[in-house]
Amino acid sequence: MEPLKTPQFLHSNPSQNPQFATEVKNARGETLSAACPHTTRALVALMDMQAVIGGAASHFGGPAAFAEMMSACHAYMFSESAAAQKTWHEMFHFVNDAGHCENGIYALKANYGLAGLDIEKLKGFRSIESALTGHGEAHLFPESVYISNGPLGSGLPQAQGLAAAESLNEQPRVTMTTISDGACMEGEAKEAFAAIPGLAQKGQMGPFVCMVSDNNTKLSGRIDDDSFSMKPTFESLAALGWNVTFVEDGHDLQKAYSTIEQVTSQAKADPKRPQLIWFKTIKGKGVAQTEESSSGGHGFPLKKADQVQAFIDEIYGDRKTPEVLTQWAIELSHLTKPQSTTEKVPGDRTKIQTGVSEALCTMFEKNYPIVSVSADLQGSTGVDGFRKKHPSAAFEVGVAESNMVNMAVGLSKQGYIPVVDTFAQFGVTKGALPMIMSGLSEAPLLAIYSHTGFQDAADGASHQAITYFAMMSAIPNVDVVCLTCADEAKALISQCVEAFVEKRKKGETPRSTIFFLGRETYPASFAEASTYSYGKAQVVADNSSDFKKSVTLLAAGSLLENALMAQKRLAEAGTGAIVVNPSIINNPDLETLEACLKKTSGLMVTIEDHRVVAGMGAMVTHALALKDVACRVRTLGIQDHFGRSAYTSDQLYEKYGLGISDIVEAAKDLIS
Repeated sequence: MEPLKTPQFLHSNPSQNPQFATEVKNARGETLSAACPHTTRALVALMDMQAVIGGAASHFGGPAAFAEMMSACHAYMFSESAAAQKTWHEMFHFVNDAGHCENGIYALKANYGLAGLDIEKLKGFRSIESALTGHGEAHLFPESVYISNGPLGSGLPQAQGLAAAESLNEQPRVTMTTISDGACMEGEAKEAFAAIPGLAQKGQMGPFVCMVSDNNTKLSGRIDDDSFSMKPTFESLAALGWNVTFVEDGHDLQKAYSTIEQVTSQAKADPKRPQLIWFKTIKGKGVAQTEESSSGGHGFPLKKADQVQAFIDEIYGDRKTPEVLTQWAIELSHLTKPQSTTEKVPGDRTKIQTGVSEALCTMFEKNYPIVSVSADLQGSTGVDGFRKKHPSAAFEVGVAESNMVNMAVGLSKQGYIPVVDTFAQFGVTKGALPMIMSGLSEAPLLAIYSHTGFQDAADGASHQAITYFAMMSAIPNVDVVCLTCADEAKALISQCVEAFVEKRKKGETPRSTIFFLGRETYPASFAEASTYSYGKAQVVADNSSDFKKSVTLLAAGSLLENALMAQKRLAEAGTGAIVVNPSIINNPDLETLEACLKKTSGLMVTIEDHRVVAGMGAMVTHALALKDVACRVRTLGIQDHFGRSAYTSDQLYEKYGLGISDIVEAAKDLIS
């Protein structure tokens, strides 16, 4: 069977040794050059610091733990392919499941001068101008990334597909995959762990080598303390059919190289027995501050550039820090955070998450049986405050969003009010089928899903939920709400819990509610003396009576602020606007909207950081049409494309037509 030809953009073999190299010996006794792991860690720190100055989050702990494993793996692939006089990707597939470690691979390849990278190119990491996105994305950087990564546990099962393809080839490539212990908690990773050896026994897998970095650490803390030990999982893999090799010190570069060399030879000799190397590593390796942190320095711990020189000096220890890296550190000390040109509502700002925590605590203290079920991201969603105050009502299932929602179903059936939380992208994708089963089981729940749309700017497209309204709105008995500020979160979550309790008291089944929210800061409330009523659209600002012509601006969640700033600009140009916060997205308050449209001659602009297809604008206009409400509409949303990394969401809003000026132009176009 001859496969179709597909485009191949991956870089070729290195033409030189790494600029900053160390040595390893292969089984033949030959001395080989490998990328220096200390340099990888230092470059990651410098890349991260530059991104932090720009306003983005970054990861240090993971790539620091992976440094020796990545160095050894690439040195092996490059040396073996050179010896065979072939290009490395003719002999190997390489898949990095751990997307938060991709910056370590960028650093390693810049050290080699591969994929058009050098140290200068690393300075754009996570910026909107760079292909070096927060996680590896094949659609933006195909010279280096073959399989896109980001959501933990998704790379391994895709690598399974590559190995399945190789089982059909006469000279099969070896599929090399790296993965973190946290990712091994994901259901799709566990499915692949079972399927790969099972299919291999039937001759349906090419040679497969999986390398696990086991550092017992995830974003929120130590895995075994917060949830459960992964040791039994790794020990069970041998029974599934993997040949498991344990490496006690995953930071011994020579041991890492020799083990990879040995098990890859075994995989090639017997493809029916996939190989797994269980490396014990230290997250945040190289710096005491991150090694000792409960999160392993998952994100980058430094806030000020003048701290980075000491940080990279500690990575090198007794060795001298290369001058080019010291010069970069000096450059960073002179950089300042770029000032946003996007207008904001004046006043103090806070995260919406503060209102989430307040509401849950208040309701729990009214003796309502609220139980939190989290999947590692509670520190980002706002639920952590509740969990710390009421630990007896908190469960942690690890990095496993599907399992989180399914567990909540059982709790709901037993009379509790389960609250699940994660990033929107993971909640709506990995949690979609469990949400359907929640409805079919008449086991409603509440969900707090943060980092909507482009709000997770720096992590890139894999983390940006742009289909979240559509994916949840189509499920029966589910309300979808997109929160705008902390006061609204506190009010609506509290009202939702109260309604949930009242329904249960009447022997009725409540509806599930998904509360979506952004990650950045906003005013605690967007209007003085704001009142929030669950299911009732909120007219946030209305100056339509002051002008001859006006338009309704219906804005969801994080884009409400842009709509308010657009109202201000329109007023300066002689046009009025009613700014509306829609409340329930998939069951719109048509009464309020119809009243607004009467005041604005039926003109409306809808604004959302969601795909235009099946988004809020589509749902609202359809509902209005069914009620024979006449209107002319412009829908601002995301077109037929993914997002990308940027330092801030405002940069992405402006790039993709959701900025203040875009709203103004859409309104003017309608009025004209």
